[in-house]
Amino acid sequence: MPFVTITLLKGKGKEYIKAVTDGINSAVIETMGFPDDDRYQVVHQVSEDCLQYQGRTDDRVMMHLVMRSGRSNKSKQAFYKKVVKNLSKKPGIKPENVFITITENQDIDFSFKDGIAQFVV
Repeated sequence: MPFVTITLLKGKGKEYIKAVTDGINSAVIETMGFPDDDRYQVVHQVSEDCLQYQGRTDDRVMMHLVMRSGRSNKSKQAFYKKVVKNLSKKPGIKPENVFITITENQDIDFSFKDGIAQFVV
């Protein structure tokens, strides 16, 4: 259940956002074995000057996943490839314009509700 922060250029419509969030979510499920209903995503839309990615000016996306440690390098690499493939297909973001970073943490670092670290109770 990664918590995914997605940053897009401002002005994207609901269908575009759905394509991006669905493409990321399906890649997470397929490559890293998360359950189908573990979907925690936040989408930010920012102006072009606030989404700087090494001089790229075309459509682009940056995402940051926070998840419990333990996924293999192979799984992460498969995830990167699957996300790029999904977003290239729909909504049409060039593979070179997809930036992904992952931060891993421990069971104690998550609370889903009620002020309880559910993974350690």
